[in-house]
Amino acid sequence: MIDKDLFEKGLKIRREVMGDERVDSSMAGLNDFNRDFMEEFITEIGWGAVWGRDGLTRQQRSLLNLGMLAALGRMNEFEGHFRGAIRNGLTQDELREALMQIALYCGAPAGMEAFRAAAKVLKEEEDASD
Repeated sequence: MIDKDLFEKGLKIRREVMGDERVDSSMAGLNDFNRDFMEEFITEIGWGAVWGRDGLTRQQRSLLNLGMLAALGRMNEFEGHFRGAIRNGLTQDELREALMQIALYCGAPAGMEAFRAAAKVLKEEEDASD
């Protein structure tokens, strides 16, 4: 049974960080098998209980996510969270420095993949603003 208040808090944060399009796309793929995890658990626990905590800013959470996702090689999630980092107010200079840090500690291949994914997102964001 989900905590409705925590779920709603999480959904609000998730939409603010990831954007309506990504959240709606994720929700469109739900079915009886994956709904409990993909929708309820991730939104309630991940976004409501964790992202909704005090102690770290959204920018700090974004930077942590980028490092972890790059280290794990989860580039699809990295792209979504890179977009979220932009929405959270991180500048291109800050993001570039984060990717340099990722390359140093995770290795050049992870850094290269992170820069490729970031370039893709930046291009998409630029195209969308035209």
